Amino acid sequence: MNPTRKILAALTCAGLCASFLLASAASAQDAGAAISRAQKTLDAIDRLIDGILARQRGTAAANNGGLAQPTGDGWKSLFDGQSLAGWKQTVFGGDGDVRVEKIFRGGPPAIVVEMGASLSGFNWVGDVPRTRYEISLEAMKIDGSDFICGLTFPVGNSYASLILGGWGGGVVGISSIDNRDASENDTTKYRHFPKGQWFKIRLRVTPEKLEAWLEDEKIVNQDITGKKISLRPGDIMRSVPLGITTYQTSAAFRNIKLRRLDAQ
Repeated sequence: MNPTRKILAALTCAGLCASFLLASAASAQDAGAAISRAQKTLDAIDRLIDGILARQRGTAAANNGGLAQPTGDGWKSLFDGQSLAGWKQTVFGGDGDVRVEKIFRGGPPAIVVEMGASLSGFNWVGDVPRTRYEISLEAMKIDGSDFICGLTFPVGNSYASLILGGWGGGVVGISSIDNRDASENDTTKYRHFPKGQWFKIRLRVTPEKLEAWLEDEKIVNQDITGKKISLRPGDIMRSVPLGITTYQTSAAFRNIKLRRLDAQ
């Protein structure tokens, strides 16, 4: 158990015991009221503990350039499961709400992006690598008719977006390569994204190549040597340096991670 939680749990236990001792010496009616107050106190202390631990996680992440400590395989979590620490909701205008659900549909926590008039999403506020890195996450379509994930990411001195389910719900690819969008360049493919299903996504960026996987299928294998890499002009530029968006679609995201390839 976290040391902070141990201390606060001990204080909670002491307070609860005192409340029950007082209740036992009172009338039945007073005892019920005392127990009710004790339960409210427990709930408040539990919320306090969660808040303190969340701030500790946020401070630790900030001290590490906005990233959690790496695991044995080099992956660093970008989502603490409790809050949007390290992220902020991207303001597009007419965008849907962004929130954390600690228990999403009975499972692990997720960041939920509600459907907006056009783009909705959130972007990273810390430092990120410019090349030689990988990003992985899971995404689920909740409702809507267009892309469930627009992952905007750095590529050297520029940026690009991996689009999953665009142009009416089926296009996947990179926007943009030599000024051509994901719907009209060599990365263009078509995939189906049913509602309520989690999809594993992984992106790799190196100076020579962009690669991406959907589940275990490699959907992007693009040589970028000598090519112009850029974002599609428009509001998506607000997602830099690293952002996750939807378009007229509500979706959920979890297990957002990053690792530097030169650290392996």
